[in-house]
This record gives sequence, C-alpha cells and structure tokens, in this order.
Amino acid sequence: MVTDLTKEHPNKTLWRFLLPMLFSVMFQQIYNIADSMIAGRFAGENALAAVGASYPITIIFMAFAVGMNLGASVVVSRLFGAEDRGGVKRAVTTAFLSSMVLGIMLTLFGYFFNHQMMRWIRTPQNIMADGVLYLKIYIFGIIFLMLYNVCTGVFTALGDSKTPLYFLLGSSAGNIILDYIFVAKFQWGVSGVAWATFIAQGVSAVLALVTLLGRLQKFAGKEKQPWFDKKLFAQIMAIAIPSILQQSVLSVGNLFVQGIVNQFGSAVVAGYSGAIKLNTFAINIFMTLGSCLSSYTAQNIGAGKKERIPLGFRTGVKLSELTALPFVILYFIFSRQMMGLFLGAESVEAISAGMAFLKIVSPWYFMIVIKLMTDGIIRGSGAMVYFVVATVPDLILRIGFALVLTKSFGSTGIWMAWPFGWIVATTLTLIFYRKLGYKNDKSSDF
Repeated sequence: MVTDLTKEHPNKTLWRFLLPMLFSVMFQQIYNIADSMIAGRFAGENALAAVGASYPITIIFMAFAVGMNLGASVVVSRLFGAEDRGGVKRAVTTAFLSSMVLGIMLTLFGYFFNHQMMRWIRTPQNIMADGVLYLKIYIFGIIFLMLYNVCTGVFTALGDSKTPLYFLLGSSAGNIILDYIFVAKFQWGVSGVAWATFIAQGVSAVLALVTLLGRLQKFAGKEKQPWFDKKLFAQIMAIAIPSILQQSVLSVGNLFVQGIVNQFGSAVVAGYSGAIKLNTFAINIFMTLGSCLSSYTAQNIGAGKKERIPLGFRTGVKLSELTALPFVILYFIFSRQMMGLFLGAESVEAISAGMAFLKIVSPWYFMIVIKLMTDGIIRGSGAMVYFVVATVPDLILRIGFALVLTKSFGSTGIWMAWPFGWIVATTLTLIFYRKLGYKNDKSSDF
C-alpha cells in the first residue's frame, strides 16, 4: 500500500495516514514501558533503577537510528512525489547499506565503552552492575534497531503507515510475553528484560526488511539499479546528520540530567525512570504526527505543490492538541496511578519523585506539540540548520536551570527545568517556520 499525500485535503489524508502510525508508536512505547513495569514489579526497585539509569545512553544510540529513518524518509518521499521509481529503489538500498555500516561502528563502540559510559553519568554503585549488564545486551541489538528504523522510514515515505503497525503489534506482544517469562518465571532479572527486547526487536527488523524488499521490487520493477548512489547518499546524510546531531544533543543533555538525578539516590532514580518512560511515551506520540508532516511536506515539495504546506501545518496543530489532551489529564490528575504501574506502595519516595515530574511537565504538552509539528515541516523542507539550532537552547536551559533549582527545591528542581527549555525551543521553531516563507493559497483549502 502506498499513499499519495499531494492530492486530498490534509484533514482527510493526515488522519488516515496518522492513525496506524499512532498505534505503531503506542505499541512500541508500551513494550518499552513493559520492560520497566516488569522489572520494577518482579525484580525490585533497584532493577527498575538500573534499567532507567542506562536509558539515556540507549537514547543516544536511538538518535542514530531515528536520524537514518528521517534521512531515508525525506529523500524517498521527494522521489516518490516526483514519480521517480528507480530513484526510490536506489535511495532505499543506499540507506540500508549506510545504516548497516553505522550500526556495526556503534556496536563496537558500545561494546568497548559501556562501563565507562555508565560511570560518566555517575550511576549509583548499588545499581551499576545491573545497569552495565542491561546496556551490554542492548548494544548487541543496535544493527536490528538501525534496520527496523530505516524500514519504517521508507514505509512512511511511500504513504504506508499500516505495515509498520502490524510488525509492532507482533513485536510488542512478543516482547511483553518474553519479559514476563524471563523475569517473572525464570527470575533472570535485568538480563531477562534486555534479552526480551533484543529478541523481539530482531525478529521485527528481519520481517520488516524482507517485506520491504519484496514490496520495493513490485513497486519499482525488476530493472537493475545500483545498490549505492553517492548523490542520494549525500542527500540522505544531509537530513540524517543534523537529525542525529539534534537528537544527540538532546540525549547528551539527558545524560547530564540523569547525572544530576543520580546524585539523589536510587529511589529518585527509580521514580524518574518510570516518569520519564511515561513522558517519552507521550512525546513520541506527538513526534509521530510531526513525522507525518515531514512526509506530507516532502511529497508536496517533490510534486511542486508548496502552497499545500501551511494547510497541512494547521491540520497537524489541531490534531496534536487533541492528542495531547488525554495525556495531560492522565499524567496530571492520575499521576499516582500512573506511577503505580511501575512501583509498589512501599516505594513511597520513588513514587513521590515520579508524581512531581508528571505534574510539573505534563501541562506543557499543549505547547511542545506546536514545536514538534513545526519541526516536521522544517525537516520535510530540508531546512536542517533551523531544525538543529532550535534544539540547543532547550538543552542548555534545561541543564542550567536543573543545576540552579536543585539547590532550593531538591530533585523537584530538576523537573521544573523542563518548561524553560521548551518555551524557548518552541519560540525559535515558529520563527524559523515563518522564515521558510510558505504562503497559503486559499484555493487549496478544498
């Protein structure tokens, strides 16, 4: 299934395109949350803290995978919009080869420096061994992570948001079942959580790759194309590298934040671990709609229909605000119940820390979704300098305010730093969107 995003009104097209992607990212995040839930419930508070302590490091590796996803998605979307099927085929194989090489390099780096990375973020000694163990196993799955994300990016570029959903449904169910078997039944602790993720992710990546290559042959024909195209590689990396830098900057910022959190002990680390998983769940849902707008923007640029972009932006903002509402209600009003997913009633300090995070951060979702929709348009337009520049102040302010506010408010001061960074980042992205100069043609509002 491929979908042309250059014809119908985005009110119709984006909803149909978005819903399978929303379900996909929801199930992806559900099995990430399941790791923490099962670790906390069946292996204890320290196991939850160990998984959470390694989380900012795994996010850095994820930044590379998502960067390649975005690079492949934007370039393939443009070629698809221009009806260049041979170019689509070359771009896909070029993205796969590039991501494989990058995945091997990251695996080697992670294998040799995993313990050092855990020391850099001042992981508490009582959870260091488990944190390193989880990270080691995770690192072996980086190649699968890279392959799956490139596959997802290509499916999205072709307007197919349903196929990734099917893989994630199976992967999520498999991961949760394996989590329960390995941790609750076999008592493998943190290693069980890691192996469950590794196996589910690996199977999903292989199936996605086989399906995409078969789909590509039908779509682009059997005419032979070079496996690697230098020009398309440069175009992919022109999107991927700034995306990787942007997300790496955020990830490094999260490492600094994790280092600050770690100073308050394993109970606060455990509370933060659960709360940040819930926060990431919401943010990734919002970013999914931003990815829809990237594909929408790139396809319309490729088809020479730039006047449709402001229309898509308005639709994206409306959809994202509606999507943010239930998360704000759940996290702000029912924060105690949300933290109860991860921790038992005896973990009073950890639950209190997580609740404070959710209550402070969640009301600002109504604002951050505007930034993420604007990011989608900017990425799809290829204006990656704007995309990166808008991120740096968020990082600096979040770390700076966290350091200052903890002196007066303790660990709560860390959570209070989030809104300051988001306000500045949102303001900058809106300024950059206006600089792109898209003007709405009212004739396109059909």
